[in-house]
Amino acid sequence: MNSFGRFLRVNIFGESHGESAGINIDGVPAGLPLSVEDFLEDIERRKGGTQKGTTPRQESDLPIFKSGIFNNTTTGAPITILFENNNTRSGDYQKQRAVPRPGHADFVASKKFGGFEDYRGGGHFSGRLTVCLVAVGVIAKKLLDLTPNPSPQERGVGGEVNKISIKASILEIGGEADLEKGLQKAIDAKDSIGGIVECRVSGLPIGLGEPFFDSAESLLAHAAFAIPAVRGVEFGTGFAAARMFGVEHNDAIEDASGKTKTNHAGGIVGGITNGNELVYRVAIKPTSSTPKEQQTWNWETNEVESFSVKGRHDLCIALRVPVVLEAVTAMVLADLMLQEQRIPRIITSNK
Repeated sequence: MNSFGRFLRVNIFGESHGESAGINIDGVPAGLPLSVEDFLEDIERRKGGTQKGTTPRQESDLPIFKSGIFNNTTTGAPITILFENNNTRSGDYQKQRAVPRPGHADFVASKKFGGFEDYRGGGHFSGRLTVCLVAVGVIAKKLLDLTPNPSPQERGVGGEVNKISIKASILEIGGEADLEKGLQKAIDAKDSIGGIVECRVSGLPIGLGEPFFDSAESLLAHAAFAIPAVRGVEFGTGFAAARMFGVEHNDAIEDASGKTKTNHAGGIVGGITNGNELVYRVAIKPTSSTPKEQQTWNWETNEVESFSVKGRHDLCIALRVPVVLEAVTAMVLADLMLQEQRIPRIITSNK
């Protein structure tokens, strides 16, 4: 379905060219200060049109609070936030309705929903809805800032008390660590291109996550794959571990805090955070909507024909992913913190 989480329950709704996209968040404790200004920095980071290689489509993306917030403070009731869609060009998609775009959900969506889906701009499958994920992330980050200091046994590496910090960045575009060079490859080819985004989390306590189905990696990967265009996830050393010996891959424990000499595990062992830095990466596919001519099937003529996608699209989706990856990471960690009762049910002070 369109929901995620246990104690922090998130439901996403809306379409790319519908009246609005939105999010409903249940389980946010009462008493959390929250205003429009809290959302502006991360929402601005997600926007297209502000950096080379992103879509020229611009939306104000000012959050509209519909429930759960009163006098700039959460009430404990479910929070509903809307983002209006105003800068749309739906005609671009009406013209290509009969030719499902390769790499997009057009074909499978039509089959699954019997042709009743909103196909404009990708509808409910669109990256436009990641603005809703960013909104959840803003709230989740504020909750993580309020987590009580862990006991000495729970503090993790070094025993020091640190705020939880979540930071994602682009490692490469088109196989190039020089991001400008990677983008130029796509420009020269008149095509789109993919990339790799890494997320690092410091300050986590030991003990978040469960063995097997609710392992910390399982939940983070589940949330990461909700970001359109994610094609792979790896933690720590990731797939490179398949080429290592055991003694090389194992992280030697150095002291009672659980600090390890290396971090091939990426901060999670047995599905549970071990107090070291959480490190994971996602592979982002090239934007499916490319001006480069492709072949696709036309369901009106029942013929395969040449096809080129028109409209406004990202040259490289990876450019806009870091803040979204931070958001879903914060969402998962806040949910785990609530499960462990590390976040108070009623917030009486803002640390």
